[in-house]
Amino acid sequence: MGLLAFGDTGYGDELWGGAVITMQLALWGYVLALSLGLVVAIVTQAPATRLSGRVIQGVWRVYASIFMGVPSILVMFLFYFGGSAMLQSVLGLVGLRNTIDITPFWAGVAGLTLVYGAYIVELLRGAIRNVPKGQFEACSALALSRRSTWLHVILPQVARLALPGLINLWIIVLKDTALVSLVGLNDLVAQAKMAAGTTKLPFLFFTAAALFFVAFSWATLSLSRQLELRLARGIAREAT
Repeated sequence: MGLLAFGDTGYGDELWGGAVITMQLALWGYVLALSLGLVVAIVTQAPATRLSGRVIQGVWRVYASIFMGVPSILVMFLFYFGGSAMLQSVLGLVGLRNTIDITPFWAGVAGLTLVYGAYIVELLRGAIRNVPKGQFEACSALALSRRSTWLHVILPQVARLALPGLINLWIIVLKDTALVSLVGLNDLVAQAKMAAGTTKLPFLFFTAAALFFVAFSWATLSLSRQLELRLARGIAREAT
């Protein structure tokens, strides 16, 4: 176990640094995916009978078809190897000639955001559809603004309905961060692989990396149970 110690004699420092990068990547990817999913889920609630509604629904279907049908690792490769050229082309349209390099970290964030943002949109759209229509009608009768309706009435119910699925997606995003090591990010999996190659002890280091993911998944599930109880506290009082 001395090989897992911190300092010059072990690889604990490297593994810990990789674990920090893994958590940062997962948090950035998930928070941005959740933000994107929430915005798109609300925007796509526009009635499809109007021209603007049909356009929005059409754009959403194209986006969903692409990013729900393509493996996230391919999206990461696309951003890592072609992201700089794409950004330079866009900036060139407005007369800017800046050179922007896409790091493995931000290529991973972009891939996780776009791919899992699509899944979160579908999850939130389903939760919104399960909110009783009477809630919207009551808000309209009370002359609540659209912002107040969503912020104070609809979204708290959506959060309760969508929470189990959102927790599952967080765990999947956390595990998929391992894919970013394929584009050169020194995350936990990459550090474990390098340590295993140097010491010829792959079982030790890959087991340590696996235990990290298991520990954070366990912590997530424990926290989610507390959050579920908090979001359902009003329903529990009604039941009693």
